[in-house]
Amino acid sequence: MKALKRYGQNFLVDRNILACIIRRADLSPDDVVLEIGPGQGILTRAVLAENVKCLHTVEIDERMRPELEAIADSDGRLLLHWGDAVRYDYGSLSPFPNKVVANIPYNITTPLIWELLKFAGKGLLYHLYMLQKEPAMRLVAPADTKERYPLGVTVQAMGYSRIVRNVPRECFRPVPNVDSVLCEISVTGNHELACDSLWSGLLHRGFSHRRKTLANNLKDFADCLSYGGMRAEDLTCSQWLEIYGEQKKFLR
Repeated sequence: MKALKRYGQNFLVDRNILACIIRRADLSPDDVVLEIGPGQGILTRAVLAENVKCLHTVEIDERMRPELEAIADSDGRLLLHWGDAVRYDYGSLSPFPNKVVANIPYNITTPLIWELLKFAGKGLLYHLYMLQKEPAMRLVAPADTKERYPLGVTVQAMGYSRIVRNVPRECFRPVPNVDSVLCEISVTGNHELACDSLWSGLLHRGFSHRRKTLANNLKDFADCLSYGGMRAEDLTCSQWLEIYGEQKKFLR
């Protein structure tokens, strides 16, 4: 099937990478899994082969319906959902997923991960994504690096992220002009942080003009403590959380 550029489609065809994804996800009979963009169902079948409790898939491309419905007809644990993954109402999923395992379209990486992090409070704590290498490096970038950005700070404030392995572009059809990585996110605390408009507002304002200091970017907020002379990318997660805590006190 021809990949559609408007959906950012590149289909995984390498069985060794597929096996790596399944091993890393460490699936069990108690797991309810969410897959984004199942396409023709190569990862879908592999997840179902692991005897999980249930698998939700969200797909926007109606051309995939016959293939995916055939899988669902043969395995009642597969629940198909159709629509835009960034705008989908994930809160309506039942049973609710505790893991997301997906080869996600690269053009929706940041908004989709941010949206799914909002459901940590409902138990979605483990994420395993195939990502384009460049945004993945930004996701795991430490403080005081130019790759640092709001989503990466949020992930690190809620838990941790790591790059599991590099994935050559030849593992996909059509072959993309970028390299990919398998990236893992585990949420261990601050479950409601991604839902908080104060937190996201602080970060996005702080990073809005990267060459300016926080004193300039956050001038509409309360005191930035002792960090006003620093740039947003220089701060650690602890320092961002400290500013966030002070803002919450100020607003009470």
